[in-house]
Amino acid sequence: MHEITIANKIIEEAKKQGASKSMKIEVGELCELTALEIEEALRKLIDWNLEVNFVKSLVKCSCGYEGSARIVERGHGFCYFNCPSCGGNPKVLKGGEINITGVE
Repeated sequence: MHEITIANKIIEEAKKQGASKSMKIEVGELCELTALEIEEALRKLIDWNLEVNFVKSLVKCSCGYEGSARIVERGHGFCYFNCPSCGGNPKVLKGGEINITGVE
C-alpha cells in the first residue's frame, strides 16, 4: 500500500501550495505507480476535484536514440525500461516523475 504513502506526500505538497478543493497532477509513464493507481489512492484520501494527466516518456541514450522508452517490465512499485534502439540505460528527459501542475 505504498501508493497511499505517495498520495499523502502529494496531498501534503499540494496543501503547501494552497490546495483546499482541487488539484491537477501529471504522472509520468516511467513512474513506479501508474496514473490510475495514483488517482485511485488520492480519491480515497481527499474529496477534491482531481485531474490526473498521463505524460509519455522521453529518453535520450548514449547511442543517439531520443524518444519513448521501451518498458521491459512493470509491476506494483516498479518500472524497468531501456533504450529501444540498443537496450542501454537512457537518461529520462520527461515522464519519470509526478508533478503538481495546479491547485485551488
